[in-house]
Amino acid sequence: MSLFARALVAFLALPGTVAFLVPALWVWRAQLPLRQPLGLLATALGTAGLLWCVRDFYASGKGTLAPWAPPRELVVVGLYRYSRNPMYVSVLLVLLGWAMAFASRGLLLYALAVALAFHLRVVFGEEPWLARTHGEAWSAYARRVRRWL
Repeated sequence: MSLFARALVAFLALPGTVAFLVPALWVWRAQLPLRQPLGLLATALGTAGLLWCVRDFYASGKGTLAPWAPPRELVVVGLYRYSRNPMYVSVLLVLLGWAMAFASRGLLLYALAVALAFHLRVVFGEEPWLARTHGEAWSAYARRVRRWL
């Protein structure tokens, strides 16, 4: 399978499920009406950020967002100049947009649970792996760029 195909599958399987499929099913199942269209703007901005990050993983990092085909190079371009985890920030913006657009306390709680899961994954999984894999390049980057915002 080509790197592009792996990147597409990873996008659909991971953020596609967490940020789009689960909230859409929630809205559909609960038959929630659109209450705050401005929330859709947050969802759109988060989606744009997510796609930008996926592109940078593919083009600059020579890999995908999936743990089974991670970038070979440390990605420090694009939104990664401002946050070490802009992909996670983008997913959370998408989820907060869903919660706001449909005025759903359940979707807000889901977003908070996902945020906690992301934080734990980053602190206990990804950052130690990046430090082992990229050594001083990671350390210098981590000193320069904040974890979240």
